[in-house]
Amino acid sequence: MQSRRNQRYQKTGLSETQQDYHIARRRMVQEQLRAETTDRRVLDAMAKIPRHLFVEEGLWGQAYSDRPLSIGEGQTISQPRIVAMMTAALQLMGDEKVLEIGTGCGYQTAVLCECAREVYSIERIGSLSHRARRRLYEIGDVRFHLRIGDGTVGWPEHAPFDAIIVTAGAPAVPDALVQQLADGGRLVIPVGGECQQQLLRMTRRGRDVVTERLTACRFVKLIGEAGWPS
Repeated sequence: MQSRRNQRYQKTGLSETQQDYHIARRRMVQEQLRAETTDRRVLDAMAKIPRHLFVEEGLWGQAYSDRPLSIGEGQTISQPRIVAMMTAALQLMGDEKVLEIGTGCGYQTAVLCECAREVYSIERIGSLSHRARRRLYEIGDVRFHLRIGDGTVGWPEHAPFDAIIVTAGAPAVPDALVQQLADGGRLVIPVGGECQQQLLRMTRRGRDVVTERLTACRFVKLIGEAGWPS
């Protein structure tokens, strides 16, 4: 006779393992993310996207804990709380064109695809970009464009952008990114030293740019022409 647990999994159409990760995502949202943001679009996206598939299988058991995890090449996937905070700070309504600097493993890209109309993402490390593309296709995301290159110069051919998110710490705000913001567009970026930065939100208002300090944070270095040297 089947256990009640297995019968429940059959009714949901999920395997036992899939259901366990589904529960872990719901717990992550309830226990970690609701204290960070009330943005329904962000919370729904992070409850849906299988974060564990963006890290090595040996780390799957830690995928929904509030901690960054290694993705290889000296890079990390940000802790869920930071992903939620930064995405919510973009104030996305669903019809935006977004530029992401630092594709990494593609998890933040997937969250953005759920929250915006179209996502452009730049990663300087080719192997990470290729893996991210495969993973995004595997989970069914198609509203993204990936490029391998220097994210500090942006993607001028597709500017202006309604929102820009930078997932690495910069010594200063790259001017090219500010210039590629649409009027009313928001740029969320960590700026500061190698060990600690301030997360900023910069909003273009015509010729002016309004800057807000959101929180202290710590990211890997943003490497590039307008970032840290390699």
